Amino acid sequence: MVKILHAADFHLDSAFGALSEERARQRRRESRQLVDRMVDYANDHAVQLMLLAGDLFDGERVYTETLEELSAALGRFRGHVLIAPGNHDYYVPHSPYARTLWPENVHIFKNDYLQKVVFPQYNCTVWGAAFTAAEAEEMTEEISCSDGTVQLVVLHGDVGNANSRYRTVSPRWLSRSGAHYAALGHVHEYRGVMRAGNTDYAYCGCPEGRGFDELDEKGFLIGEVDENGARLEFVPFARRQYHILPVDVTGQAALAAAREALQGRREDICRLILRGDVEQKVDVAALQAELSGAAWQLEIRDETRLQKELWQHCDEDTLRGLFLRELRREYEVADDERRAVIEQAARYGLAAMENREL
Repeated sequence: MVKILHAADFHLDSAFGALSEERARQRRRESRQLVDRMVDYANDHAVQLMLLAGDLFDGERVYTETLEELSAALGRFRGHVLIAPGNHDYYVPHSPYARTLWPENVHIFKNDYLQKVVFPQYNCTVWGAAFTAAEAEEMTEEISCSDGTVQLVVLHGDVGNANSRYRTVSPRWLSRSGAHYAALGHVHEYRGVMRAGNTDYAYCGCPEGRGFDELDEKGFLIGEVDENGARLEFVPFARRQYHILPVDVTGQAALAAAREALQGRREDICRLILRGDVEQKVDVAALQAELSGAAWQLEIRDETRLQKELWQHCDEDTLRGLFLRELRREYEVADDERRAVIEQAARYGLAAMENREL
C-alpha cells in the first residue's frame, strides 16, 4: 500500500486577463503559494508519492521566482514527486523543466513514451510519459506489471476522445494496462474515481479556478492505493472560487437579493446575473458600489425586464395580443396574490410563443 497525492493543471503564471493588472499579479502569487500549502498538507498527512499530471505551467514563459518557489516547495516534501509534463508545459531542451535545478526527490518524465520509476521502499512502480510537443499521439504502449508491486500511472491525456490532439487515452488501454491507479491531468473538473477493467483512474481537476468556466470547488486527490485499487478523497483547496450566481429580483430590492446571494463569498470571484421583472431598471453602477467588499471580485450583469414590458404587445392583432389582453383583464381585477400568478402565466406563455427561454 502506498499513500499518494494526485494534482494537476496548476497553470502557474496564467495571465488572468479578465482581472486588473494588480489583481492578476495577486492571483499569480496565490497560485504559487498554493504549491507551498499543498506540500505542507502532504507532509502533515504522511503522503509518500506526489503525482503531478502535467500543465504545472501555463506556457513556456515562466517567471524565475515561480520556478524557484516551486522547486523549493517540492524540495520540502518528505516523499517523492513525479511530474508528467502536459500540452501547455511540454518537455523540450529549453522548457522551464529543463532550465531549473530540481531537488533530488523530484523526478520529471522527459520522453513521450512510457518509462518507469521503482520505489522498493513503498513496494510501488510509477509509469509516466511527457508531452514533448504541444500535441501528442494516442497512448498505445503496453505496461509490464508482473513484478508484484503496486502499479501507478501518471499521465496527461484525454480519456475516451478518439480524435483528441492531446494524447488519446482509451478506457480499453487503461483496462489492459494492469495498473492499480492512473493519475490523469488535462480535464479541469473532478468527476470522481472511475474504473476501466481492474484499473481505477481519475482526473483530479485543477487546484485553482482561473475563470468563470472553472467554477466552485477545486483541489486535489489524496489517499491510498494497493493491489485492490484506489481509495481516494477529494480535498477542496483553492484560495478563491469562481461562482456564477443567478438572482431573481422580482418583487424585492435588488440590493437585498444580491447581498443574500453573496453571503460567504467575500474571498471569491463572483458574477451576479440579475433576472426577473422590475418596476424600473437597476442602477448597476450604484449596486456595484453598495456591494463593495461582498466579494473579492464582483461582476454584475443585468438581465431584468421592466414590468410594463410584459403587457406592451396587448394591442397587437395577433395571437400574442389576444393572449395578453385576456390575461390583462384578469390582472386588473385580481388581488396581489392572484396578480403574481397571472404575471407568471404571461411570462411562460410569451416565452413559449416566442420560442425562447424564460
